[in-house]
Amino acid sequence: MQGSWNGGWWGFGMMLASLLFLALIVVGIVFVVRSSSEGGGTARRPERNSARDILDERFARGEIDQQEHEERRRILSDRR
Repeated sequence: MQGSWNGGWWGFGMMLASLLFLALIVVGIVFVVRSSSEGGGTARRPERNSARDILDERFARGEIDQQEHEERRRILSDRR
């Protein structure tokens, strides 16, 4: 008598494969739903920094000197 499994370990293996397949389908659906809600499947680009942040980064990298940095910060603050 083979019991309720009717296939021994083969039945257990088929059940495990079915569960893994179902889990794969669920993960795929979650991935599709998340990617469609985030802009059509493309990765979001980080928000563009403000002009003042960019200016500070350029100064930190040494692209501009202190005098130019202060002048441009003054110009940016006058705009607002």
